[in-house]
Amino acid sequence: MPVSPLAVAAMLACARIGAVHAVVFAGFSAEALAGRIQDAGCKAVLTCNQGVRGGRVFDLKSTVDTAVKSCPSVQHVFVSQRTSRPVVMGKLDVSLDQVMSSQSSVCPAEPLDSEDMLFLLYTSGSTGKPKGIVHTQAGYLLYASLTHQYVFDHQGGDVFGCVADIGWITGHSYVVYGPLCNGATTVLFDSTPVYPDPGRYWETVQRLRINQFYGAPTALRLLLKYDESWVRKYDRSSLRTLGSVGEPINHEAWNWFHSVVGEGRCPVVDTWWQTETGGICITPRPAEEGAPIVPAMAMRPFFGIQPALIGQKGETLRGASVSGALCISQPWPGMARSVYRDHQRFVEAYFKPFPGFYFTGDGALRSEDGYYQITGRMDDVINVSGHRLGTAEIEDALDEHPAVPEAAVIGIPHEIKGEVPFAFVVLKEGFADDHPAILKQLRDLVATKIAKYAVPEHFLVVKRLPKTRSGKIMRRILRKVAMETSDDLGDVSTLDDPSVVKEIVEAHELYRRQRE
Repeated sequence: MPVSPLAVAAMLACARIGAVHAVVFAGFSAEALAGRIQDAGCKAVLTCNQGVRGGRVFDLKSTVDTAVKSCPSVQHVFVSQRTSRPVVMGKLDVSLDQVMSSQSSVCPAEPLDSEDMLFLLYTSGSTGKPKGIVHTQAGYLLYASLTHQYVFDHQGGDVFGCVADIGWITGHSYVVYGPLCNGATTVLFDSTPVYPDPGRYWETVQRLRINQFYGAPTALRLLLKYDESWVRKYDRSSLRTLGSVGEPINHEAWNWFHSVVGEGRCPVVDTWWQTETGGICITPRPAEEGAPIVPAMAMRPFFGIQPALIGQKGETLRGASVSGALCISQPWPGMARSVYRDHQRFVEAYFKPFPGFYFTGDGALRSEDGYYQITGRMDDVINVSGHRLGTAEIEDALDEHPAVPEAAVIGIPHEIKGEVPFAFVVLKEGFADDHPAILKQLRDLVATKIAKYAVPEHFLVVKRLPKTRSGKIMRRILRKVAMETSDDLGDVSTLDDPSVVKEIVEAHELYRRQRE
């Protein structure tokens, strides 16, 4: 469903009757949706006939229809009218608007245990299919409400403006559960930052008198390219706190957010957390009165969060000016409880790498002042416009093409999106001359299997991939080539055939010249 009051009502209705909801981002393909329905064993799907975003209409019901064909667990598809376009109803379909009008306005809440499931949310990992992260009733709600209250300095009567999609954890925790638990008025934003013009966010702030604004660095980097008049023409005096989420924010975007949007008077909270943590874990606020905020740094652990930096030998790094794997050394209320139907995967992904610690998958630096700076992912997960993507997921989609015996995907920096996928593709003999058509097919394949935002920004056709003698692809080398730093490849002695590097560098040089 699109971001809408009805989607929020559906989430809360599930919570009230004790059903487990699994919200799926409306931009996913039918195949990606089907995979999530199958894994969760969903009995009902709620959708709309269409969605409207950024001035464009997109079909949702047709996507659901295609998905449920391969989902025998689905018994009902509840359909709401978002636009005037008529809906062709199938045998599973029920009009959500009609069935709601026939129900009582009173629904007693189902008594539930504190550790009963509240929702599943699917997130990409470094290997395999997306995993259904399990969050439970009491701990999650407590953590979402506390972090919302203290990180953003929520006061009674505030209007909280988080512009995230409710299909992601940010939307769950800081559009729905956190603000509503605290009695805040919460804003639903179902548009783009530049529609109908680049002032859309700030027009919304002025019109609704928003007190806290929580957005993503991707959007901020996009908006700072436009003239500042798009911000300054709107009254932003209601703003008290600005927040950043989804990926580390760069200094240029932080300074623009602070000085232009916030007029230099609103603290900027650069928040670090994950789907698995349930809520914000490292953030500049709360802090003692007058405590400094370092630009583009998450800084301080939230109440109950005990970060630990672990070195390459598994040792806990003490003191300041050290960097390592970011772990958390004790449980907290909002932490995920499992991966649905695969607890062993949960243990292996988060607790096996460093026994006794929760491993976040991120690296971090602890500064001389004891503050934390997130340095990025340590595994094969990339962040595209705030969307978490496992490179293995994209590789699996590419490998399904009959002309592709193997492919490797890495993430490279992008000025606006943060990171974008870069695909190195090997084609079977006889297909090389037809590679423009094949690359189009590969783009369509990824869009169909996952979503349009997962389509690699770059494709480089190569004869071979760099592999160790044991057959492992050395993605470190591919990243160096893509970043045009191949003059510093480091140790390549473990490569089965070092000459492959020269081939890939030459192919990339030709690709770069063709793009210029």
